[in-house]
Amino acid sequence: MSAANPPLDADGVGLLDKQRIIAQPGFNRWLVPPAALAVHLCIGMAYGFSVFWLPLSRALGVTAPVACTDLNVLSALFTTSCDWRVADLSIMYTLFFVFLGCSAAVWGGWLEKVGPRKAAFVSALCWCGGMVIAAFGIMTHQLWLMWLGSGVIGGIGLGLGYISPVSTLVKWFPDRRGMATGMAIMGFGGGAMIGAPLADILMNMFRSPTSVGVWQTFLVMAAGYFVFMVAGAFGYRIPPAGWRPDGWAAPPPSGKVMITHGHVHLRDAHKTKQFWLIWAVLCLNVSAGIGVIGMASPMLQEIFAGSLIGAPDVGFNALDESQRKAVAAIAAGFTGLLSLFNIGGRFFWASLSDKIGRKATYFTFFALGIVLYGLAPWAAHAGSVALFVAFFCIILSMYGGGFATIPAYLADIFGTQFVGAIHGRLLTAWATAGIIGPFVVTFIREAQIDAGVPRDQVYDFTMYILAGMLVLGLLANLAVRPLAEKWFMPDSEVAALQASARAAAAQQVTGSFGIGKGGLDGRAALAWLAVGIPILWGVWVTLQKAAVLFH
Repeated sequence: MSAANPPLDADGVGLLDKQRIIAQPGFNRWLVPPAALAVHLCIGMAYGFSVFWLPLSRALGVTAPVACTDLNVLSALFTTSCDWRVADLSIMYTLFFVFLGCSAAVWGGWLEKVGPRKAAFVSALCWCGGMVIAAFGIMTHQLWLMWLGSGVIGGIGLGLGYISPVSTLVKWFPDRRGMATGMAIMGFGGGAMIGAPLADILMNMFRSPTSVGVWQTFLVMAAGYFVFMVAGAFGYRIPPAGWRPDGWAAPPPSGKVMITHGHVHLRDAHKTKQFWLIWAVLCLNVSAGIGVIGMASPMLQEIFAGSLIGAPDVGFNALDESQRKAVAAIAAGFTGLLSLFNIGGRFFWASLSDKIGRKATYFTFFALGIVLYGLAPWAAHAGSVALFVAFFCIILSMYGGGFATIPAYLADIFGTQFVGAIHGRLLTAWATAGIIGPFVVTFIREAQIDAGVPRDQVYDFTMYILAGMLVLGLLANLAVRPLAEKWFMPDSEVAALQASARAAAAQQVTGSFGIGKGGLDGRAALAWLAVGIPILWGVWVTLQKAAVLFH
């Protein structure tokens, strides 16, 4: 039975319908974040798909690639006799984030209408179904099926899954908006930390003389992800309209917190200057960070080369094969360490934003980022690996923190009624940054190499360009002001929108009536354990890989 026509209960309400998931008295709001994490940890594997590129580049040859000299992107889509190039496979990474942003923008309004459970269930169908299609593409050696399955259909699943819990968490935690969204979006950053080593284990298990084990890995992971995501979707609950925690009232607007008491309709949000300023804030912050993520490993290897293995006089081009492998292993540890800070920053900075305000948090991102990007070339030329690594760990924590803080920033400015859909539209900034950031870093690197710049200096100009992006982001953030009253819906319109939810709840909202109470009770502890164990395993594996950086 399809998601559009789910089974009905005795009252004619489908299992996926929004009315079905309105919380009843006694519900513990701390059950919602682990449900969101269950979804985000699965779709976050999008960050870890690079683990498949090298095995897939020898899918036919198994032990060595079957190379074709006349292969181009178009012919690679349909060839059955040539192994794919890493460059052709990595286009899927761009497809992921372009379709994530576009689908979140297009279907954000639909999500607000049907609720987070149905959106997360459709996300599971798209993400996991896309992996099944991609597995079939690997079996038949059709790259276009991989692009269509995981890239396009999976990318749509990414967008729906990413925004599915945002509005719900903001409404459950009006007193801790940043922390709540930070917990969920932390999962998206952590998905690769779990999924990449898991994929490596599975590929080794399925590898044979005739197969690199990737299509089998796709099928197993798709099945596991589907179970996990559906469990998360069915764990979603939404509070009755107008619910607030006992004793909590929204703080009065001030320069520090700037939290509105009104609500802006989805049809009007993009008409405001504030929407586009925050769009620029997110786009510029992500553009700077995502470019570094894509080039972290080669950047460390090319800048420090032999210094990483106790041979400071050996440049990158002079490394022998054994030295290159040792340097690559250390760079892999650097990449793992960056992923930990990316994940931790999502929770740390978003939680801090509850204390100092979203605008002040982004001011910190940009001001501190400008300094760190500006000092990175100095640390490189001084030969200080420790300082260089520390700078970029902090930068990547702010990259992750920017994603986690932005939903709360939107709720502060535009209210909570349509924050999920508004957030969906804002994610077009991510899609844009996913193109700008890697292009800028890669283009400048290639231009510097072609100009004969030494490998340890090819990133200097890039760092200054990225710092310039953050200067623009800083100015955009400083220009954000509270909205004029004309943009807010009148109370009568808000009441009409919330009337159906109150009717479905079949009860009047007076205080909290037992909803949202409690901390880590038995059910909540089990829910957190279900997502916590995979996270801890991923952290342990990543720390083991990062340890080589300090040897």
